[in-house]
Amino acid sequence: MARTNRRDFIRQSLALGSAAALQVNAWPAQARRANDVFEIGPTKVRVSRLLLGSGTFGGGKSSNQMRKLGADGLADVWWNAYDNGVFVWDTADTYGSHAAIKAALNLKRIPREKVTISTKTSARNGEDMKASLDRFLQEMGTDYIDIVLLHSRMSPKWDELDKSVMDVLSEAKVARKVRTVGISCHSVEAMKLAAKSPWLDVCLCRINPAGVRMDAPVEQVLPVLADLKAAGKGVLGMKILGEGQLRDRVDEALRYAVTKDAVHAFSIGVESRDELKDLLERIPKVSQPA
Repeated sequence: MARTNRRDFIRQSLALGSAAALQVNAWPAQARRANDVFEIGPTKVRVSRLLLGSGTFGGGKSSNQMRKLGADGLADVWWNAYDNGVFVWDTADTYGSHAAIKAALNLKRIPREKVTISTKTSARNGEDMKASLDRFLQEMGTDYIDIVLLHSRMSPKWDELDKSVMDVLSEAKVARKVRTVGISCHSVEAMKLAAKSPWLDVCLCRINPAGVRMDAPVEQVLPVLADLKAAGKGVLGMKILGEGQLRDRVDEALRYAVTKDAVHAFSIGVESRDELKDLLERIPKVSQPA
């Protein structure tokens, strides 16, 4: 019988543990749907399982959604989603999509308290964050934002580098201009710090079964997501379709997102009512065995 030394035993145990974490051990007793509702993080902000992303190929105050649909067209997709129980609008300053929130709210078809609005900031100092937050509220036409995330944080010391920004957002929580704070994460080290941060309520993380456009291989990321959730943080997924690279594997990618309990909910950039309808129909199907 072959002998196994301690180092080999530990390596094999870690490999088995990672494999188990990546498997779906049991199918949900009931189908999971895009309009399932969760209260996440310490502030218990309400989210539907599907978040409506607005930043596919986003940057420079633009995105696929804004280029193709404009503010009114994107608002129309959101109205349709709201009618189907999906009520989270995921935006960012760099996407230029705040105008779509204002378009939706101004028509008063959706009560403000019935939707959850999320945005991301690139501010790097407290003064910029104060000015940006005032601008965000004006651009959106609302007096509070449900979720504000520090955008694209990668540093393992982001909590030190962003202290002045974080302080402004903490003050905004007290003033009820912001309900929930966190980061949009772009490195595993930043994600590990997020799990330990007493300031952070929510973390937006990249996750898909192929590891496309992710911070590290799936087997490294998934345990950290589990740590975030165990620490009471809200865990939101992004890049579910690998920024479009997994469009020929949609069912597989959606199945992965809805059956991984380390993720509360996830964002997908929808560009039409037809795409939304397809997701609403696919999600419950892929969450059940064939």
